[in-house]
Amino acid sequence: MRDIEENSEIATIIARHTGREGPLLPILHDIQDAFGHVSEKAKRQIALALNLSRAEVHGVVSFYHDFKNAPEPLPVIKLCRAEACQARGSEALAPRIEELAQGRAKIETVYCLGLCSVGPNAMAGENVYAHLDEAAARDLVAEVGA
Repeated sequence: MRDIEENSEIATIIARHTGREGPLLPILHDIQDAFGHVSEKAKRQIALALNLSRAEVHGVVSFYHDFKNAPEPLPVIKLCRAEACQARGSEALAPRIEELAQGRAKIETVYCLGLCSVGPNAMAGENVYAHLDEAAARDLVAEVGA
């Protein structure tokens, strides 16, 4: 039953972008948002709808690091490691956050969350966390990994 619902939801997402110039990336983003990943079934459905090969769709999914092929089992914390955050201590903080997150959250490196003046920064879901220090990182991991 869930399989039919998923196919229908994928079809609805694709239909929202029909007629749009360059619909592949918006479709992939919407599917990633809806399911947390872009499944092989979704790749086949997108390829068929856009008259692309499954390999072309897979190539785009594998090129961009934000697209996942399978659901992430742990919550994700994106830690900024760009120059401004490095200057504010992100490199010293990164190993401690990795240690705190072990088994509770996955840490991904990103290179700029756009809050350079209040770094180090991290993002979990839609929430951005600024002025990270060890205590704030501990709170962040506890909140996200709970």
